[in-house]
Amino acid sequence: MSIKTATLNGVATIEIARPEKKNALTRAMYQAMADALIAAAADPAVRAVLITGQPGIFTSGNDIEDFVSRPPHEENSPVFQFMKALLGCDKPVIAAVTGAAIGIGTTMLLHCDFVYVSDEARLAMPFVSLGLVPEFASSLIVPRLMGQAKAAEKLLLGDPFTGADAVECGIANAVLPAGEVVNHARRVAERFNLLAPAAVRESKRLMKAPLREQVLATLATEGKLFGERLRSPEAQEAFQAFFQKRAPDFSKFN
Repeated sequence: MSIKTATLNGVATIEIARPEKKNALTRAMYQAMADALIAAAADPAVRAVLITGQPGIFTSGNDIEDFVSRPPHEENSPVFQFMKALLGCDKPVIAAVTGAAIGIGTTMLLHCDFVYVSDEARLAMPFVSLGLVPEFASSLIVPRLMGQAKAAEKLLLGDPFTGADAVECGIANAVLPAGEVVNHARRVAERFNLLAPAAVRESKRLMKAPLREQVLATLATEGKLFGERLRSPEAQEAFQAFFQKRAPDFSKFN
């Protein structure tokens, strides 16, 4: 298993630990993260959740080989279980982004309560370049955070952006030296040991409530289109190009 979990001093840590594959996420890893989030939410000893990766890499997104061999068509697929578990976690979730965060590595940050990124972080949502569409309600949330113009750069062109950019557009709270990110995020998480837990949960619920139904509806719409796109000739060309280590050729499509 490439997901490590531990609970210490009121903080449940979920560590993505597959550096040899740039922390690419498999079905089993999504399931492990979903289970860890559900367990943390149910554990009265846990006051906050910390999600982190490895030095230099948060996650490169989906493991393409695993993704292509068993695409997430059904609603109970591990990736959708992870999304729902993160959306449903009523305790503060803090992300420590220690490097590259690609695809869902960026979109999951939209649903964390605090995000701290390293000065080496590079974020990107290159769904269109894979013949796909945005996921995890990013097509709703990113334009609200950045405005349509910047959102088009990130979601249509897939332009990468820095940790400082993530702070400026409201995805992240602060950018820090790489060696300080995890410790800083943990200190923030541990602050919830001193706060009234029910008041924290209810306050988070109130903050999320205005967009909750829109997020769930967008998640469903994106998921349906994403599944359709996975079977599209454009996506097949993109995946073949990935495995063949070449640029995809979309010139024959219209």
